[in-house]
Amino acid sequence: MSSYYKYGDYLKRRFGQSVYRIGVDGGFSCPNRGSDKRGGCIFCDGTGAIAQYQRGEESSYNRKSEFDSNQALSLLGRLGSIESQIERGRDFLSRRYGATLFSLYFQSFTNTYDSLDRLERIYSRALGYMPFKEFIVSTRPDTIGDDVLDLLASYIAPERDVWVELGLQSANDRTLERINRGHGIAEYLSGVERAHRRGIKVSTHVILGLPGEGREDYIATARAISSVKSEGVKIHNLHIAGATRLEREYLEGEVYTHSALRHAENTELFLRHINSDMVVQRVICETPSHRLLAPRSFPDKFIFLSLLDRIMGENGSRQGDMVEKES
Repeated sequence: MSSYYKYGDYLKRRFGQSVYRIGVDGGFSCPNRGSDKRGGCIFCDGTGAIAQYQRGEESSYNRKSEFDSNQALSLLGRLGSIESQIERGRDFLSRRYGATLFSLYFQSFTNTYDSLDRLERIYSRALGYMPFKEFIVSTRPDTIGDDVLDLLASYIAPERDVWVELGLQSANDRTLERINRGHGIAEYLSGVERAHRRGIKVSTHVILGLPGEGREDYIATARAISSVKSEGVKIHNLHIAGATRLEREYLEGEVYTHSALRHAENTELFLRHINSDMVVQRVICETPSHRLLAPRSFPDKFIFLSLLDRIMGENGSRQGDMVEKES
């Protein structure tokens, strides 16, 4: 039995079998990347996140720097691109894993950062392409107004869950200011409460190893996301990509990244302080190697997962055990 609640186990319990995410780039940008926000978060290299099979030349769109707009295509062009990505993702996952059930995952940048009319057209068109068990939208706590949440909630159905993935990174407002997130913990707490009120599930992104943070910060973040009952969490170790402000600080010796062993110990600590029923959807960051400056010696995902399982097994620890002790 695993020491923590893995996403694959949750999906099999929820839908009776494995469900595979089709990650797409919807042509969105980010409100925190313009010149008035000094280029966005210090760890952002302006390329966005997308699945390997969608990557091609890194993504469907040409992004020459972290300051470029990501909405170069017309709305019709974006809709066509999304459908092509869905088809490509379905074909790849079916061939590779024998997948028959799928989730639609708007993955790159801030996927609620557009007019409500455009959002409705993009979401509805994509969801109408084929049946999906989950509709997942990755975004920021400061771009989910009530009108956007009402729209997202309208896609909830007996056979389909709706999730928002909220990039929090840390519950420490000083850290959020240090990394130029452009929002504080208050926006996150409000966003989760308003999403839950509408039946939308929440997954929270956090980063362990941010500049100036340590064990007490990780525990505080774990407690914060548990207090609002975030249904899921994605844990990332600090990565330093090229063409970022964080790269400059790293080269100047102002920041550092943790080893696999240190991140495993931090992750164990974090997991012990989150609710036992919170779905753990990710435990490491996977920046493509050609964009990654540090850490360069970090093992691949499966080796790290084995390390984490071994450490928790040897320590007799499990997800949520400190929550139970403190309650």
